[in-house]
Amino acid sequence: MDALVIGAGPAGLMAAEELARAGHKVVVCEAKPSPARKFLMAGKSGLNITKDEDRSSFIAAYRSDWLRPMLAEFGPREMIIWARALGQEVFTGSTGRVFPRSMKASPLLRTWLKRLDGAGVELRARWRWAGFDGEALAFETPAGRQLLHPKVTVLALGGASWARLGSDAAWVPWLAEKGVEIAPWQPANMGFAVDWTAHMAKFFGTAIKGAALCVGDQRERGEFVISAHGIEGGGIYAVSRALREGAGLRLDLMADVPGDEISAKLARMKPGETLANRLRKLGLAPAAVALVMEFGRGLDLITAIKSLPLKLAGPRPMDEAISVAGGVMQAAVTDGLELKALPGIFVCGEMLDWEAPTGGYLLTGVAATGRWAGRAAARL
Repeated sequence: MDALVIGAGPAGLMAAEELARAGHKVVVCEAKPSPARKFLMAGKSGLNITKDEDRSSFIAAYRSDWLRPMLAEFGPREMIIWARALGQEVFTGSTGRVFPRSMKASPLLRTWLKRLDGAGVELRARWRWAGFDGEALAFETPAGRQLLHPKVTVLALGGASWARLGSDAAWVPWLAEKGVEIAPWQPANMGFAVDWTAHMAKFFGTAIKGAALCVGDQRERGEFVISAHGIEGGGIYAVSRALREGAGLRLDLMADVPGDEISAKLARMKPGETLANRLRKLGLAPAAVALVMEFGRGLDLITAIKSLPLKLAGPRPMDEAISVAGGVMQAAVTDGLELKALPGIFVCGEMLDWEAPTGGYLLTGVAATGRWAGRAAARL
């Protein structure tokens, strides 16, 4: 083989396509029985491929400046063109998020795999990378242990969340032993644990709508869900980095209603009414009323409604996180994503130390780095 790609997620497949386009004979080794399992899982709730916004705003959403040149070459517009070239027409939702019309990942993946096969890319499933054996790359396969000596290799092994789908970070010690600098993993776009009292149990699975989540100077509108373990959902993910770093969370449960308007409504209510009844008359949903009863006792009512402090018990486990921060550091790679300690081996996707919010940024970032690494590897 001319080129080896390890990992058949979006980053690896993008790298393989660039290598094949450059005329290389490409083999893709995938540990699982089938490719792109996390990609398919993401599509179960609607495959958000990118965000339809100007390139500078899009790039600014990433918390890793070193991805800037990659995203400048392959951003929202290019991601849309890529999906359409695979026969998937797209649409833009009210928040700017872009989805395939089918809303699923499977039709896009089937067409992509067929195109790769037509380009001569060979996919070997159940080939699990087992580290290095001298200068060779060792694999555990259905036929036993195999050693490969490719001319060039692209690693696209994922991060450290959703291990059951393939991103188990087993590669970290193998690269670290070779002198590759790796930042510690941290969960990103994750839920947070809450030690609920018993009366909250009946609200598990209920979404809180119409609220704003306030963390320091950051204020985000978005839904979140009360679960048995805590809180999760898009609204929480938007502020998860600051919360992970120790900031406090406050909720504005009536984000569209000014405080003085709430005060006026309260003043018109009959004296002696229970707190729960007053909150219901203001229009708060039962789950929001329960949150005020859980965390707002001892606060004046306006503060409890407009700036309710939630006591969090830390992030949920990393394997539950949508994405991660940490991984191969910028200092460990060249501008082309080639490992300085291991010439001829490139890295991409969630293996790299970068972080972005949900909303299409994650998948576009993965694709952009895979394309970048594949193009650089093809030039060797």
